[in-house]
Amino acid sequence: MQYKFVMFMSWVVCHTPYKLVMAAGWVLGQLYYLLIKKQRELAVKQIKRSLDLTEAEARRTIRASFVNLARNVLEILYMPNITPENFHEYIEIDHLERMTDALAEGHGVVVLTGHIGTWEWLSASFTMNGLPVTAIAKPQPNMQYTNALNDLRKTINVEIFSRGTSELLAAAKALKKGKILGFLADQDGGPNGAFLPFFGKMAATPMGPAVFACKFNAPVLPAFILRQPNGKHKVVIGEVMRYEDTGDTDKDLYDFTVRMTKIIEDIIRENPTQWLWFQKRWNTPVEKQNVGKHHTVKAQEEA
Repeated sequence: MQYKFVMFMSWVVCHTPYKLVMAAGWVLGQLYYLLIKKQRELAVKQIKRSLDLTEAEARRTIRASFVNLARNVLEILYMPNITPENFHEYIEIDHLERMTDALAEGHGVVVLTGHIGTWEWLSASFTMNGLPVTAIAKPQPNMQYTNALNDLRKTINVEIFSRGTSELLAAAKALKKGKILGFLADQDGGPNGAFLPFFGKMAATPMGPAVFACKFNAPVLPAFILRQPNGKHKVVIGEVMRYEDTGDTDKDLYDFTVRMTKIIEDIIRENPTQWLWFQKRWNTPVEKQNVGKHHTVKAQEEA
């Protein structure tokens, strides 16, 4: 039933003028901010601490972020309308040559990104240019929603590996075949993550991008999609990053993760209304970590 509902809503959104869809997103975002107290208050608390904002500044920013999130959801439903012929109407790309040059090396490309802007459309910006995109995605609590989301992703030619399955093997094969492998690296990394400062507070951070870059000699490209004042989206592709092997693998993976996390933090700081501030980003306490103790000590020294 939920699957059919999501696909029906996608049909409705796809048959609605895009400007009207965005207007509906503004209304839904305002309602979301007013009605969903738990997520609103968590978001306000976390952005105040992270960006040192006043109460008024925090609430104004979070209200705008909820509008952005509502529009993101509607744009995900709108994805079947995105084609190689029309995607330029919605998305512009800065430095696409950085991606094509990195792919030409033949080791695949690890894309470092996060829940910023309409992140699902980041994949579309590459697939609509004929580039092969894969990603590891966390399943939704309801599998019918997961299946619906994956079917919407298929409309933009993205191959998804569900977390908790044989995703690591599938992702490894994708890189060996020279494909793009996307990582949403702004989530809580759990006990196996690298514990390091994120907006000044210790957070378990996913090490997947560093591990895959190390194991497959794959270049890493930071890439984010940002909603612009004119309503379009701009994909910003950063300069290539490479894993540096000094012989101490634990330290090298940790140091690379620190560098990549700083990039994500800077993007969020520059675009605070476009991140999910109610994420449980700092959910795993340091005491739960499974990685080497020197990681935590170093992180505390740097905080």
